[in-house]
Amino acid sequence: MSSKSLRVLTGITTSGTPHLGNYVGAIRPTVRASKLPEVESFYFLADYHALIKVGEPARVQRSTLEIAATWLACGLDPEQVTFYRQSDIPEIPELTWLLTCVTGKGLLNRAHAYKAAVDKNNAASEEPDAGVTAGLFMYPVLMAADILMFNAHRVPVGRDQIQHIEMARDIAASFNHLYGDHFTLPEAAIEDHVATLPGLDGRKMSKSYDNTIPLFVPQAQLRKLIMGILTDSRAPGEPKATEGSALFQLYQAFASADETAALAKAYADGIAWADAKHLLLERIEREVAPLRTVYDELMQDPAKIERVLKRGAEKARAIATPFTARLRHAVGLRSLQSATESPGKGAKAARSVMPSFKQFRQADGRFAFKLLDARGELLLESLSFESPKEAAGWIGRLQRGEVPADIQQAPWTLHRPLAEVTTALAQFSSSEN
Repeated sequence: MSSKSLRVLTGITTSGTPHLGNYVGAIRPTVRASKLPEVESFYFLADYHALIKVGEPARVQRSTLEIAATWLACGLDPEQVTFYRQSDIPEIPELTWLLTCVTGKGLLNRAHAYKAAVDKNNAASEEPDAGVTAGLFMYPVLMAADILMFNAHRVPVGRDQIQHIEMARDIAASFNHLYGDHFTLPEAAIEDHVATLPGLDGRKMSKSYDNTIPLFVPQAQLRKLIMGILTDSRAPGEPKATEGSALFQLYQAFASADETAALAKAYADGIAWADAKHLLLERIEREVAPLRTVYDELMQDPAKIERVLKRGAEKARAIATPFTARLRHAVGLRSLQSATESPGKGAKAARSVMPSFKQFRQADGRFAFKLLDARGELLLESLSFESPKEAAGWIGRLQRGEVPADIQQAPWTLHRPLAEVTTALAQFSSSEN
C-alpha cells in the first residue's frame, strides 16, 4: 500500500519521434512532478492508442523505443514511479469492454475527434462516417480505462483533452451507479504555465504540420533546423518584436527569467536574426546535450529498456489484476461455485458485494459522504466539507487504507463499532494492493 496521497497518471501515444514541444509541454514537467514526495505517479506508453492513427507496425515499435528512452534520459526514475507499456497490461482492454457496456453512444457521438471527422466528411459531401474506424469512435473509452484502472486522481492534459477526462468521469459514474463505488472520479490537471511551443513555421509544433524540431537530433542537424526557423524581414539594427516571434518563444521555454529579459533587450536593440538563432541553439544545447548522451546510450540497448518496461508492467499489474477481479465479480463474471445471490437483483445485488461510499450534497450546499457496509448499513458519516473535491479526497484516502492514527478524531462520526469500520475499510485496500 502506498503512503502517498495523490495518484497522477500520464501517457504519451507512440506515434512519432519526441520533439522539443513534447519535451517542454509534457516530458519535462511530468518528470519534475514525479519527484514530488506526496505524488504516486503512473507513466505509460500508449501503444494501443497509436493503432488508431498509425498503420505502420515498425513506426509504432520505433516510437515506443524512442519515447521510453526519452523519458528515462530526461530523469524519470522507474524505481520511484510505475512506468509501463499500455499493451503489457491485458486488464486494460478488458476494462475497456466493461466500460463500453455502460457508455452511452450519445456520449461518444459528442467526442471532439469523432465530430471533427464527421464535419470534415460532411463538408466534402461524403458519408458522415466515411473513414471513421470503431477505434477512433471508442478512443474515449480506452482512455477512460487507462485512467480508471489505477483510480488516478489527476491527469495532466492540455485544454484540448479536457473533454476526455470529463467523459472518463461520466463513464465511471455510470459504472459506479450500476455496480457500486469502484472508481475514483478523475480530475483534469491543466497547467497553464506549461508552454505550447511554436514550430519552424510559427504554428504549434506538431507532427501533423511537419514543423517539429526532434528533441535528440545531433547538434549539426539541430543547428540546421534552428537556422531555418521562420522570421520576418527586419534587418540587423532594426528593433524586433518579441510578441509572435517563434524564435523568442522557443528561447523563453529553456531560458531563465534573466536570460529571457536579456534577449528581449537584444530584440529591442536590433539583434540580427542569425545571432538570435545562435543564442537559441546554445541555450537548447546547454540543457539537451547531456540528456542526448544518455538517450543515445539507451537507444543502443533496447533490451535494457524492455527490462525496465517489463518490471513496470509487473508493478502495474500488481494493482490491475486484483482490481479487475473485483470488477469482474461486481458485474457478475464469477465462478459458478459462488453463485449464492438471487438472480434479477441488478444493481442492488452488485452493490452488496462490497462496502460502498456515498457522496452527497447537504441542504446547506456543503458536501459529505457516508460509508455503508455490504448490507447497506451505515458505518460512518462524514462532517461537512466546502467542496466535493475535499470529500472525494477523504474517500480516496480511506479506500487506499490511509486511515488516520486516531480514527476517533477524524472528520466523521462513527455509527458502528470501530472494529466493524476498520474491517470494511480493509476490504478496499486489500482489493487494490
